[in-house]
Amino acid sequence: MKSKVVFVNRYYRPDHSATSQMLTDLAQALAQRGFDVHVVCSRQLYDNPSARLPRDETLFGVQVHRVATTTFGRGRLVARAFDYASFYAACAFALLRLVRRRDVLIAKTDPPLLSILAAPIARAKRAALINWQQDLFPEIASQLGSNPLPDVLDGILRRVRDASLRSAKMNVSIGCRMQEYLAARGIPKSKLCVIENWADADEIRPKPTAASELRARLDLGDRFVVCYSGNLGRAHEFETLLAAAKALERDPSFVFLIIGSGAKMEPLKKAVKEGALTNFRFLPHQPRETLEDSLAAADVHVASLLPALEGLIVPSKLYGILAAGRPLIFIGDCNGEVGHLIERARCGMAVGVGDATALVDSLRHLRAEPEIRAQWGAHARRILREELSIQRAIERWVALIEAV
Repeated sequence: MKSKVVFVNRYYRPDHSATSQMLTDLAQALAQRGFDVHVVCSRQLYDNPSARLPRDETLFGVQVHRVATTTFGRGRLVARAFDYASFYAACAFALLRLVRRRDVLIAKTDPPLLSILAAPIARAKRAALINWQQDLFPEIASQLGSNPLPDVLDGILRRVRDASLRSAKMNVSIGCRMQEYLAARGIPKSKLCVIENWADADEIRPKPTAASELRARLDLGDRFVVCYSGNLGRAHEFETLLAAAKALERDPSFVFLIIGSGAKMEPLKKAVKEGALTNFRFLPHQPRETLEDSLAAADVHVASLLPALEGLIVPSKLYGILAAGRPLIFIGDCNGEVGHLIERARCGMAVGVGDATALVDSLRHLRAEPEIRAQWGAHARRILREELSIQRAIERWVALIEAV
């Protein structure tokens, strides 16, 4: 048996949130390779805080330890704060019981700032700490205008967070911009590395639109389907897409398929209803088992990120789109992480936030040029297989864990 690896994150299988799916992929892969893998998480589901998953169970070789927390949900800031606090407390007790000398403790970032909790526990237990940075708080909260802390306390919190990162063996960023930001914060470059998130090229394969069962079920026929699939949260932007849909409303060949949930999904639905737009279709989150088919329903996919959040987040929906072999239109900072990827891979286009005219022009161009769509889709699939596959990511994680 290889080293004991202990992950901590609020959600794990069967939850379908992005951080949960990435963690599930990695934990199960490590267990298959002989590591003694444990996960400390909550008993909730992302979309169902009242869920009561089993406290302890073994899933595909991974020992899952679920702790009890409050279940107020994400609707209000105070409620979320109580849920976070209760998870921190319960998680600390669980880790103190579970972690031993020479173990590898890997802390993710849901809830935020788990590194602050994990660092003293790793130090006390003489375990190796790796921080897996899916996003960066409190910076994101500040950029979104939802940080309740005064500037003095916010500055203190950032310094404490930075100290917890400096004490770790390694801090894994999911993008180069994030790594650059942490280096500028004074985290030693020797303790920073990039391992991007991924998709499974064997689980999600390119499939003709005509073969998509979802597309047939929705009776979309030969219409040009523009899809947004995944979480539509506070970090994302829909006004540009909405404006483009309004401009294209009188063209019956276009339809906008929105799949998923998130904090901004209801505002988008409300705007569509108030605008009496008929070129939208909304669907709830689709099971992971049918993701290949639902991604194949689209002719082109859209992802977005507020420019202020560059270096703090990388949209995880990117990887499934690439695996599905579909062109990607990114709405955000054209010179950011995703913009540079699109330019380098020649797999889509990037348009600025608010530039609905450019988005409309891009969609019309893609509809008129099926050969360009096919080329960009092939390029998307190639870069996924060569640089962003699950196999490549797991090999890098195994090497990192064995090194520390």
